[in-house]
Amino acid sequence: MDSERSSVDLDKKLNEVFPGRVVRKDLTKSIKEGANVPVYVLEYLLGMYCATDDEESINEGVERVKNILAQNYVRPDEAEKVKSRIRELGQYTIIDKINVKLNEKIDIYEAEFSNLGLKGVPISPNYVKEFDKLLQGGIWCILKMNYYFDEEVRNSNPFSISNLKPIQMPNMDINEIFDGRESFTKEEWIDVLIRSTGMECTQLDNSVKWHLLERLVPLVENNYNVCELGPRGTGKSHIYKEISPNSILVSGGQTTVANLFYNMSSRKIGLVGLWDAVVFDEVAGIKFKDKDGIQMMKDYMASGSFARGKEEKTASASMVFEGNINQSLDSLIKTSHLFAPFPEEMANDSAFFDRMHFYIPGWEIPKMRPEFLTDNYGFIVDYMAEFFREMRKRSFSDAIDKYFKLGNNLNQRDVIAVRKTVSGLIKLIYPNGQFTKEDLEEILKYALVGRRRVKEQLKKIGGMEFYDVHFSYIDKEKMNEEFVSVPEQGGGKLIPEGFGKSGHVYVVGHSASGMIGVFKLENQVVSGSGKFEKSGVGSNRDVKESLDTAFRYFTSNSKSISSSISTKTKDYLMHISDLQGIGVTDEIAIAELIGLCSGALEKPVQESLAVLGNMTVGGTISKIEDFANCLQVCVDAGAKRVLIPASSVADFQTVPSDLLIKVQPIFYSDPIDAVFKALGVN
Repeated sequence: MDSERSSVDLDKKLNEVFPGRVVRKDLTKSIKEGANVPVYVLEYLLGMYCATDDEESINEGVERVKNILAQNYVRPDEAEKVKSRIRELGQYTIIDKINVKLNEKIDIYEAEFSNLGLKGVPISPNYVKEFDKLLQGGIWCILKMNYYFDEEVRNSNPFSISNLKPIQMPNMDINEIFDGRESFTKEEWIDVLIRSTGMECTQLDNSVKWHLLERLVPLVENNYNVCELGPRGTGKSHIYKEISPNSILVSGGQTTVANLFYNMSSRKIGLVGLWDAVVFDEVAGIKFKDKDGIQMMKDYMASGSFARGKEEKTASASMVFEGNINQSLDSLIKTSHLFAPFPEEMANDSAFFDRMHFYIPGWEIPKMRPEFLTDNYGFIVDYMAEFFREMRKRSFSDAIDKYFKLGNNLNQRDVIAVRKTVSGLIKLIYPNGQFTKEDLEEILKYALVGRRRVKEQLKKIGGMEFYDVHFSYIDKEKMNEEFVSVPEQGGGKLIPEGFGKSGHVYVVGHSASGMIGVFKLENQVVSGSGKFEKSGVGSNRDVKESLDTAFRYFTSNSKSISSSISTKTKDYLMHISDLQGIGVTDEIAIAELIGLCSGALEKPVQESLAVLGNMTVGGTISKIEDFANCLQVCVDAGAKRVLIPASSVADFQTVPSDLLIKVQPIFYSDPIDAVFKALGVN
């Protein structure tokens, strides 16, 4: 009941503070279902005829809007019919999007109609001066069209425009927003913004509201790169497709360098120069027909510029990457990383993902249901879009410096990312720049978590280079340091706590591709005649050889380990699991020897143990490559103890101290020593 009352109060306040700039969102919903017209056009009309809270006037206004759309809106498939009507009647009113260009050869402005398909229609310079957006990508208008065919004037266009009225915001006074914002509390203003996008805020948790606001940051912040992956049906693309006329969706993800950046033959800049945000609607399908596409995208995401031919071009469009996570979040975190849905050529490119300023956790946003759509008042979306576009000219990236300092784990890219996110959210929530230290701290924490989520995945992809993930900020007044954590990083470890079964061993090693992963060896001992059977190996000869090396060493040296081990009356069955899907490692001879002994003696290995190291046929222990990275993978997988060859002691100087304190190293000098230490036998 309280939420209903506060909604009514907020509606009343909105109508008082922003008269004619707001609209009841259920009206948009009801008309939108029957008219394929952009929301921003529809709401402008509703704002003209239904900007009131008087029910009777609203109903009259809705009918008027429906009639205007039915009679005057040009559907692309009816273009010829409308052209004929203009000709037959001599004059007719239409609704269409028009774009104006100056034809300098004959010194006149010419209009191009989006749905009607007309080009080269002369338009008065007065309209161009008054509504300069006509020259910047075009606007939707109500136009009175005339038709007069003059046989004597060759090549003249018989169509002309006698009256033009924009039905998008042709210009706006940003001070109206600044002054109006003072009448609302922070919570009320956030609710106004969310309702303006069509969502009902009383149905949403506070954390979800922040994620929905973060979706708007690319529209207010220049050159902002954001990624949102999550389940289907959470409204990821709705904002960019329906709400903003300043963003474009690249559906399916396929594009070309010419289309996205610069067309060398026509010498025209691509989408990044024409739109405020370029949105890749399905990241799994991102594909450039040009080899240098991804590299150019990386350059642009890092600097806002790109080289094409002999020139360097700059643009301000933000990049948004959206996609679906098809498997469970737990399984993705355990076995891979949260950028896994990207195409193969990007999925392991840490430099590409390092340019992401924020990762929105799409799995925390509920799937859209009817009750999540609002029936209350919100800004006309075109008014809101103009407010966003105007805010792109401002910056609050230095706002944190007054009260806070960022911790030493943040490198330059991290600092830029956090500053951009803070700036964008201030533009949305406190556009007039009036906020307290507590308000700023709330935004800063949110910005740090979103960038740390990116960094945690980079650590999985790129190893030690991205080890510094302990993000923090320091309060300049109190001088205390606050750390932030990422919710999904807790729990769900690959190497579980407690004792496992006898014969089960976890090993960390390199796959054929060079990636470091976690593998589980499961050994079972049954009655038989001394056979060794392997599964999960595939056709990899090196892996089979490594396992055979372990079994040969086991049969030759079993009596040195325990006289109770029988190699002639038992069969040994082994299965290897590639827990992270990177391809099986052949660095498993030591781990398999331990597994065979553990199974034969029916004694499990030590709790939360990971094994490092390999051996030759003669029992010589091999050196561990990438020691620090291997140790990092052990810790990330949940290992509390790590079995390490004594020859790697010298490599400990390459390991950061805060990584060392997380594991108990157990050193072994030879294969038999490794077995005793793994089984906890002195």
